[in-house]
Amino acid sequence: MSAQEKALVLFSGGQDSTACLAYALDRFTHVETLGFYYGQTHKVELACRDALRREISQLRDWGPKLGDDHTLPLPALAEIGGTALIGDGEIKMMENNLPSTFVPGRNLLFLTYGAALAYRRGLGVLVGGMCETDYSGYPDCRRDTLDALGQAINKGMESNIHIDTPLMHIDKAETWTLAHQLGGDALVEITLEHSHTCYRGDRDNRHDWGYGCGDCPACELRAAGYEKWKAS
Repeated sequence: MSAQEKALVLFSGGQDSTACLAYALDRFTHVETLGFYYGQTHKVELACRDALRREISQLRDWGPKLGDDHTLPLPALAEIGGTALIGDGEIKMMENNLPSTFVPGRNLLFLTYGAALAYRRGLGVLVGGMCETDYSGYPDCRRDTLDALGQAINKGMESNIHIDTPLMHIDKAETWTLAHQLGGDALVEITLEHSHTCYRGDRDNRHDWGYGCGDCPACELRAAGYEKWKAS
């Protein structure tokens, strides 16, 4: 089994990373997962990961392909602070035209740490849910950013790790379509019941599109995508 047949999924426990895990299990022969704790307000997403892995492993022939799960702490992001995702800050647009939920350097660090782990584990592909179609304006979700980072990583580690972003050019409705194509109604239901996307970490309110507060940007995006998908 070559390294390019094995993948490490950046697996937060959200809708996008759940779709990415299914994509990786459908595409690669061995798949491991990686989550990060960085003081995020919605840390409940990390608690969702075990159930998601368990339920998804029962679909199709995916169980034998699903390997180890890893979690790494990134406390420095919390110490830097200054974002609504870490602490109780207001969710709003900032003077630099970026939302206050933007965590500077987060995805750059995720992918760098992920690449280091993949290097040690002999995994040739990093799969991430970054998207520039209906994203929140985060510059570290753009394909050109990831291409540049990938070049730096591979030069710095003398490696050939590929950053695969299957959601880069599709919107949330198309992400639901992808999930249904990969795992049918079962994967859609697993995503609705067990994944978490709400920035406020609300697991008390269950909507048609899943759990969440219903009015943060992440919930609004997920709800709109689900409604568009159901109407298609």
